[in-house]
Parts: sequence; structure tokens; C-alpha cells
Amino acid sequence: MKSTAPRLAINEAHSGFGWIDVLVLLAVMGLLWSAMHFGRGMLAHFDPASTPRLDASPSQIPYYAGRTLLRMWIAFSFSLFFAVSLGYLAAKNRLARSIILPALDVLQSVPVLGFLSATVAGFMALFPGSLLGVECAAIFAIFTGQVWNMAFGFYHSMVTIPTDMQEAASTYGLNRWQRFRTVELPASAHSLLWNSMMSFGGGWFFVAQSEAISVMNKDIKLPGLGAYMAQAIGRGDHQAAFWAVLAMLAIILISDQLVWRPLLAWADKFKVEMTESATPATSWVYNLLRGAYIFRWFSKRVWQALKDRLQDLVPRSKAGTGQPAVGRNWPLRTIAVALAAWLGFEILTAIIAAVAALHGTVTPAILGHIVWLGLLTLLRVIAMTIFATLIWTPVGVWIGFQPRVARIAQPLAQIGASFPVNMTFPIVVGFFVATHTPMNWGSVLLIAMGTQWYILFNVIAGAMAIPNDLKEAARIYGLRNWDLWRTLILPAIFPFWVTGACTAAGGAWNASIVAELATWGDTTLKADGLGAFIATVTKSGDTPLIIASIGVMSLFVLLMNRLIWRRLYTFAERRFRLD
Repeated sequence: MKSTAPRLAINEAHSGFGWIDVLVLLAVMGLLWSAMHFGRGMLAHFDPASTPRLDASPSQIPYYAGRTLLRMWIAFSFSLFFAVSLGYLAAKNRLARSIILPALDVLQSVPVLGFLSATVAGFMALFPGSLLGVECAAIFAIFTGQVWNMAFGFYHSMVTIPTDMQEAASTYGLNRWQRFRTVELPASAHSLLWNSMMSFGGGWFFVAQSEAISVMNKDIKLPGLGAYMAQAIGRGDHQAAFWAVLAMLAIILISDQLVWRPLLAWADKFKVEMTESATPATSWVYNLLRGAYIFRWFSKRVWQALKDRLQDLVPRSKAGTGQPAVGRNWPLRTIAVALAAWLGFEILTAIIAAVAALHGTVTPAILGHIVWLGLLTLLRVIAMTIFATLIWTPVGVWIGFQPRVARIAQPLAQIGASFPVNMTFPIVVGFFVATHTPMNWGSVLLIAMGTQWYILFNVIAGAMAIPNDLKEAARIYGLRNWDLWRTLILPAIFPFWVTGACTAAGGAWNASIVAELATWGDTTLKADGLGAFIATVTKSGDTPLIIASIGVMSLFVLLMNRLIWRRLYTFAERRFRLD
């Protein structure tokens, strides 16, 4: 890792408490107050039989936006923990990898509506008479829209860490925690950060479906920006939709300045390169925080003590081998085996229950029709992946090679990735009707609007992660145009593209539920596909058809990932490591 980049540390010249520290403390107290203020509404009384309508007044939008933002950050926290934990386990254990990766393949394709239909009742039973049950179901739905991209990205970053860095960690006898903290997590920082931005945007994409729940013939609307959008769409209220979109754009831009851009500037020090870029990522918030004394105090008095305590708890490695002491990790293995046995039992129970629900209800003719609809959606997914690759790969490389351009393009890409496709229905539905565009073709555009950004964000991350010394070597040798792409760019971004294309294809199956059935006011356009079928049967509460259609979709995704994406992952891991 280069050491010339600025760190999130305090300049030694600032040796005492100052006005910057006051701002930091006020910001922290403001965040805590906001979390308690908006979180208090999650504990309100709830009666499914009499759900109140949302106030359509624009004055309520700030409160609704706060409730939505709290749900998204809670879901993102769980997503980050889940992605790092499972990605690490899959990269370190072959048996775990053989279970985790296929499971992720299937889970990323199971629709948000499918999760909601199965989880709303369960969460409501856990918290009877309280809104917290529905809130947990909504947070879980947002979680399912965020986590898969992060998990795949972190896993692939782990398995492509340069061999010399791993050998150096073994030579110095680092234990697992030390190796993770000093080698593996820093090496995965760029991919994890860009995929986090994309995943957070993906949460906005399905926020309307997670807050305005229509399952089992029940309409439940949580106070939030997504439910406000859904209500505006249902009424055809252009003014309310405009204010909701404006609030969402404001939140995205503020989050970019206060969260993502400072993190990008901080993560720049984790690039594996010998020379620093002439135009590194910058952030005014990051520069401001570097002058705060409170961070140095926290690092010395709290964080260092916590690190020392964690190192004492982790078993020491044998000197020079990097392997854990023999017999020390049997409790973890016992817990892992117990969890695997419990998970296997739950899966087997769910399969038996699903077969019982389908028996005598879903005929071979109905199942064949569902498979045919799945093939139609598969063609749309493939078309979206090809077109998005051809369009966004060169754009992503250009942005990644131009940090000044990235400062402008990054928030624009976040807006595009975060913009819920159903908010485009006033324009799209009118355009399709006016131009007589068949929804079977138009749905490809709607699917791409929600999932093409996975490819763009991962390509940008790959281009920005290319060491500056390799770029300088390419310039010295006069590599240009196709020679530059063939020798440097394509090999460097290929692992990132595989992650982006895999998650884009998986997300496209999920997005097809929204994209193949477009409604604005009294106008409804429906495409022939599995997504529209799932949306229809979920709203009507037809449990056997919900189970059958989600099973068929999961099977399609599993086969696609096994035959295409998994082989490309293996090829990238073997051929395109930065060693």
C-alpha cells in the first residue's frame, strides 16, 4: 500500500480541542437525535385492519425522507456486516465457498416481493400490535436489494489479493485478525466502497416496494418517501411525484458530499502502487475532519485499547507460518457445524412445505407456461447485460482514468442508480403509448435503467484501482488505443466487470417485476414475462403460484451463474491477479 496519501489522522500542529471538534460533536449529537426522533415512529401501535393513509402534503416529505433514510442505513449496516462476513468465509474455506456462492446466486434473484410475501407475516407475529414488525420487513426487503453486490465484490477482492502480499503476511506471522486488518480489508477497500455506493443506490430502487406493501390482498403503507412515491403513482399525482423525486435527489447529493466522497478520498491510500496519482480523490469534508483533535484522542484512548484487546482474544499464529495454533479454533468449528445443520434443517422444512403447497395445485401446463415466461425474461436479461457492457465499459474506464471527471460523474451515476424506475412511468408510459412501442421491448429499457449501473460502478472501481506505475509504464512503452486496452485496461478491469455483470444480471431478474408491469394512474402496460407474472400473483396472494414462479426464477439464475458467471470468476482469479 502506498504511504504518501493523506490519512484520516490529525495534523500534529493541532494539539487541542478546537472549533472543528465542536462541529464534529454537534454533528454526532444531531445524528443521534435524528435516529431517536425518526426511530420513535417505528414503535407506534399498528392495526392491520385499519391502516391510515399517508398525508400527501409536501410539508410531510422531510419527515418521510428521514424515516426512509433511517431504514436504508440500518439495512446497509446489516448488509455491510453480512457481505464482509460471508465474503471472508467463502474466500477462506472451500467447503463454505461451495455452499455460500450458490446460495448467493439464488438469493440475489429471489424477488423483493417474494421476500415480502414470506416475511411480513412472520415479522408481524414477532411484534404483535406494533409497527416494528412491518418496519423490520421493510428493512429486510431493502437489505435484500443491497447485500448481494457487496458480498460478491468483497469475495472476489479477497481471492485476487496479490500473492506477494499474502506471503509477506505469512512471513511476519500475522494472525487472522492482523492479516484481515492490515492486508485483506485494505486491498478490498476500493471494490467494497464502490459496491457499497451501488448497493445503497439499489436500496432506493426498491424503496417504494418495501414501504408500500401489497401482499395477501392487504395494502400496508409505512410512513416514508417510498410509500409517498407509491401513493403518488397510484393517484397519478404529478405534483406529489415531483416533490418526492426532488427530495430523493437532494438526499443523494447530500450523502455524496458528506459520506461517499470523503470515504473515496480516504480509501485512495489503499491503492497498490509505487507512485501517487497527480490528481488524487479529494473531499472538503475529509480535509476538514483531518484537522479534528477528537479523532486523535479517540484513536489513542479508545480504538488502540480495543485493538489490543481483540489481538489478545485472537489465537496467536505459529511464527512464520500464519497458521492458527492447533486445537484453538474448535469452538468456532462447532458453532459453524451447528449453524449449518440448523440452516439445512430449515431449508429442508421449507422445501417440504413448498412441495405440499404445490401438490395438486400447479399442473404441468401451468408450470410449462411459467418456464416459457422465464425464458422470455431471460432473453431480456441477456440483452440488457450485453448492451450495458458495450455502452458503460468505455464510459467507466474514462471516468476511472480521469479523477476530475469522476468528481462530477460520480454523483450523477449515483442519481441514475438510485432513481426508482417506477418514477419514470409518467414519461415512459406516455412515450410507449404515443410511439406504439410494445411493452415486450420497452421493458428491456426499464430493466436496464435499474441494473446497468452495477456494471458502470464496478468498471469505474476497476479503472481507479489500476496502479499509477502501470499506467506510467504503458505511457513509456507508447501503448495506445487497442494495444492499451488489450495489454492493461481489459485485464485490470475484467474481475470487476465479472462482479458487475453477475450482479446486474441477478438484479435484472428482480427488476423485471417492476419493469414488466408499468402502471400510472389508470394506464397499465404489461409485458409477457416472469416478472409481470410474479407481480400479479403476489398482489392476488396466490401462494402456490408465488412459490412456483419464484422457484423457476431461482432455477434460471442458478443455471446462468453456474454455466457462465462462475466460470468467468474462476478464469479471472486464475489469469488476472496483480502479482
